[in-house]
Amino acid sequence: MFTEELLRQCCVSFSVIMPRVSELSLDVRCKAEGFWSAAEVWIKKPHVVNKRLCGVKESEYEAVCSEDLGSSLARLTGTYGHELSDLFPFIHVYNVDSGLKAEESWCVGVRTIIPKVEPNCNGNVYKEVIVKDLIGQAVTFLPIEETREGHVNLKKSNIYKIQLEENTDECVLRLHALRPDQWFSDGVAYPKLSWLTAELLPKLARWAIENKSSEFKSTLSLIPVEKYSVLYQQLKNKYKEMVKVWPEVTDPEKFVFEDVAIATYLLVLWAEERAEKGVTSRQSFVDLGCGNGLLVHILNNEGHPGKGIDVRKRKIWDLYGPNTHLEEKAITPSASFLFPETDWLIGNHSDELTPWIPVIAARSSYSCRYFVLPCCFFDFCGKYQRRHCKKTQYREYIDFISEVSAACGFQTDEDCLRIPSTKRVCLIGRSRSYEEPEGELAEARRTDYIRGRQVSYTSFTNVTQKDHSGHNHHGDGQEIPEPGSEWGSGFQPREKTETVRNCAALPRDLVDGVVLKVARALLELTAEAGEEGKNSSWKDTNNWHAGGSLSIREVAELLDQSTLQTLKKECGGLQTLLKNSHQVFRVEGGRVHIRDWRNDGPVRVNSKPKSQTSGALKTRLCWFHTHHPHGCPMSTEDCLFAHGEDDLRPSTRPLKKLRS
Repeated sequence: MFTEELLRQCCVSFSVIMPRVSELSLDVRCKAEGFWSAAEVWIKKPHVVNKRLCGVKESEYEAVCSEDLGSSLARLTGTYGHELSDLFPFIHVYNVDSGLKAEESWCVGVRTIIPKVEPNCNGNVYKEVIVKDLIGQAVTFLPIEETREGHVNLKKSNIYKIQLEENTDECVLRLHALRPDQWFSDGVAYPKLSWLTAELLPKLARWAIENKSSEFKSTLSLIPVEKYSVLYQQLKNKYKEMVKVWPEVTDPEKFVFEDVAIATYLLVLWAEERAEKGVTSRQSFVDLGCGNGLLVHILNNEGHPGKGIDVRKRKIWDLYGPNTHLEEKAITPSASFLFPETDWLIGNHSDELTPWIPVIAARSSYSCRYFVLPCCFFDFCGKYQRRHCKKTQYREYIDFISEVSAACGFQTDEDCLRIPSTKRVCLIGRSRSYEEPEGELAEARRTDYIRGRQVSYTSFTNVTQKDHSGHNHHGDGQEIPEPGSEWGSGFQPREKTETVRNCAALPRDLVDGVVLKVARALLELTAEAGEEGKNSSWKDTNNWHAGGSLSIREVAELLDQSTLQTLKKECGGLQTLLKNSHQVFRVEGGRVHIRDWRNDGPVRVNSKPKSQTSGALKTRLCWFHTHHPHGCPMSTEDCLFAHGEDDLRPSTRPLKKLRS
């Protein structure tokens, strides 16, 4: 495995002999497959390294032999053969005596560079002719500029080559430049030569050794990248002010620019669909589980009729205005939640609704399409249960939603978005695998699949149904599908009031019991110190003992199953409870320690001290004063917490509502 430490050990040296500019010796041998895998990343996805690029658009590659290479390059670069005379020695690297055949040993193509922002206003298109030397294990980049009038100019000053040379003892990755002394850089389409050697070459070395193939598709594989790039910059500038007025507790930059990127993707996808079908009317949509509603707001503003539905209204909804259509309503998969007049259904991190969206789309109409961006893992009637340990959980869940889509009769496309999230894979159902007259048969298959999934789910889990007001209705009067219907049973919509799941609302006696049990276990780890402490003064802080440490797993083994099950329902579980008990514990590196306030007081090293207002002090009892065998290591005056009831001050904070 290639590590950063290994990268630092790699020797990077600059040669004074031109045209070789830099070389990087690999301490671990790299095979040719690894080199080509790394080179393909730079060829197809340069934006993963050069953040000023949006991507590239590639032409078809053609295999050519050495005899035809000159004419092929002359045609692609818009030059005459004699103008390339100094280029052939630079590209052609293997010796005459190598004994290697040269028939169709070259692969040539063109990529168009798509900057995020145009580096100049001359309207030129930046391209590169890619020359792959399949025998010499090298790839050469020939930059060309195409003017608005169609003239092509070969930029010889920026021609460079990346090559893997396999010696007896080591592999060397080398970067060559044809004319390094004439190198031109605009920082975008033409990066600095020093950047190529210091940034690109080490990354290529790492990728070559790792030789990993992604389990997901390349980003934006279903839409034109150049159109996405232009529209994204326009929408980003148009909606960036939302960051300043964001009233939610969530990170505004993440959510605003993520929804801008998703909206951009859908707008380009839908524009391509209209062009393909030869229509001009904009597609309608319904966003199921729309959350903050920003995606709906952008799509409405950009001319698409539609609405968003969510079980809970957000504060930001009031900022959008009357042209953004949002509804506060619980969504239950049933015949009352079909959308026969809607073109597209959207599920953007729609959680428990995610597997149902292909079903609802399929049953709404034959022409209804869908877009889902799965996040949390849900089945039709509860949490998704893993079945394939050889896959990542995320990959397995994407495959499950694809399976649902296929069972619903969709031909499913998969793509990867460019959003600030680890859950970036979307699934799109644009067409059906059956003809419209076969709808009844397709519906029977859908129903059988849903019932089969629910039977399978109940065999893995003990599903407990919550009581509802009435047998077949929610509190708001919406119908719940009966067991055995085509909608199945067991679906649990999200609560209208968001439940706090960070352990802060757990019963006080449960939290106190866990804290006391864990603290005693930690103190028992220093039995020798404990014996010493019996003969010392109660307030002798020099002999105050902080106990040992336990891993989170070891702490969990101290608790009974009932307590663990309760904690499992909370976000972060046991570790969150321990971190919340900041007064007593210090959790670092997966291990739990008793907090020693003499060392871990409110003063922070190398950071701004956290202000402690007088109204916030002494509002809670000191745990150590009450429970620790040596009491509190801090004096009554210095401790932030109350040493006894007489030291306690009334709190001005509102009380949290605890769950019973």
